[in-house]
Amino acid sequence: MGGGRAPCCDKTKVRTGPWSPAEDLRLINFIQKHGHSNWRALPKQAGLLRCGKSCRLRWINYLRPDVKRGNFTPEEENTIIQLHNSIGNKWSKIASCLPGRTDNEIKNVWNTHLKKRGNCKKKSDDEESSPAEKQAASSVSHSPKHALPEVGDDDDFWHVLAPLLHDDDDDDIMLVQKRSKLASG
Repeated sequence: MGGGRAPCCDKTKVRTGPWSPAEDLRLINFIQKHGHSNWRALPKQAGLLRCGKSCRLRWINYLRPDVKRGNFTPEEENTIIQLHNSIGNKWSKIASCLPGRTDNEIKNVWNTHLKKRGNCKKKSDDEESSPAEKQAASSVSHSPKHALPEVGDDDDFWHVLAPLLHDDDDDDIMLVQKRSKLASG
């Protein structure tokens, strides 16, 4: 007996593949008029032969009016690299620092263009670290979540990072405090 959630739709009665301009227009008009409180019910209500998940992803990643189009600026790329080095693959948290960019788009840019730049930068930072900084870094877990940049590298960066450190991330907060004490004394 299988548990879990029931399927969101009858896969034999939904359309797959690329979206047509008419489907896009129908989805945009419906969401602008009625909102999107229930993605599972939306396709039927909007008269679309699509899965709710497909409608949700199409809206979030392509059709939202505030989605930013085009190439990433060098500033956006640097922000992605810095945030990834400090918090790892938390794409939605990184996206919250880049208005108009989606977590999926950021993940794709990281994996196709920025991964090597981020890793090379991290290695060169390690080579320039002082012995005290290397010792402090070795006493902390080596997961990407703890790969925080050096204190004082970029004051603006810490203002961006601070909201990402939630109450449930006590180990991140303690690490930042520990590194601040090491840097000041």
